[in-house]
Amino acid sequence: MDVVAATAPRSPLYLVDASLYVFRAWHSMPDEFRDAQGWPTNAVHGFARFLLDLLERERPRHIAIAFDEALDSCFRHRIYAGYKGNREPAPDELRRQFAHCKALCAALGLGVLAHHEYEADDLIGTALHAHRDAGFRGVIISADKDLSQLLYEHDEQWDYARNQRWGMSGVKARHGVHAHQIADYLALCGDAVDNIPGVTGIGAKSAAVLLAHFGSLDAMLERIDEVPFLRLRGAAAMAIRLREQREHALLWRQLTTIALDAPLPADAAQFVRVQADADMLGGLCEALRFGPLTRRRLFAAAGLETLSPPAHEFA
Repeated sequence: MDVVAATAPRSPLYLVDASLYVFRAWHSMPDEFRDAQGWPTNAVHGFARFLLDLLERERPRHIAIAFDEALDSCFRHRIYAGYKGNREPAPDELRRQFAHCKALCAALGLGVLAHHEYEADDLIGTALHAHRDAGFRGVIISADKDLSQLLYEHDEQWDYARNQRWGMSGVKARHGVHAHQIADYLALCGDAVDNIPGVTGIGAKSAAVLLAHFGSLDAMLERIDEVPFLRLRGAAAMAIRLREQREHALLWRQLTTIALDAPLPADAAQFVRVQADADMLGGLCEALRFGPLTRRRLFAAAGLETLSPPAHEFA
C-alpha cells in the first residue's frame, strides 16, 4: 500500500497570486468600466476575464486565491521599516476593486486567502506546505520569482500571461540558482521590487556564483575566509562587505523567506470548490455592470443557470 501511495499521481492544488493579476488589469484595461455607483471597475473586469479563462481551461477541483491585505501591516514591516517603502499606497479606486475581486471569488465557491499580517506569498506557501502530506502537488499561478523557493519535486509554477511553466528543476535556468537558494539569493543581491537593499557590491551574477560555491548563505558566512580566493571579480571586496554586513544579510533573508506558518481559514481543508452563491453572484453582476457574455461565463463556470441580464448592460 505504501508503494502504491508513493507512486499514485498527486492531485493539483491551484494557488493563485491574485494581486499580480488585479494590478495587471488595473494598468492594462481601459478606464471605461464603471459600477452602478460610478466607481471604476477596470481591474475587476480584467481579473474576472483571467479567472474565467483559468477556470474554463483547467476546471480545478482544489483551488485557493490569495490576496495581499498586508499592504502596510505585514510582519516584515516590524522587522524592517523600509520594507516595500518605495511603493505608493494603493488608491481608493483600486482598494475598492480588490474587495470586489475577493467577493467574486467567494461567490464562485473558490477558497479565498487574505490576512492583515501575512502576504499572499506566505498564504500560498503555508497552504502548499500544509497539503503536501495529503498527496497534493502545487500549481502556483504567478510570475513572481520569490514563489519559486516553494517548489518541490512535484510542484510547478505557471506564468499564466506568458503561458510558461517550470518545476523545481527549471528554477536554475531562469534565475541562476536552485529553488531552495532563492531566499538567500535575494538576500545577497537585493530585491528592488520590495525595497530590500541586499549586500553592497553583490549583484545577481555574483550572488549566483557565491551560492554555487557555498550552497547557502549560512555556509558562506561560516567560510567567509574562502571568498577572497574565488575566481570572481571583486571577491576580496565582497568578503569585506559580507563581514561588515553579516547581520544585514541575515535580516534581508528574514524578509525574503516565505513564511510557512501563516493562519489559514478553519474551513480551508483541501480547498475544494464549494457550491457557488447564485444570489451573491447575480448581485455582483448587477453592481459591477458585467455584460451578458461575462455574466453567462461566470454562471457557467459556477455551474449555475444564467440569470437574464438587464437590457442596458454592455458586453
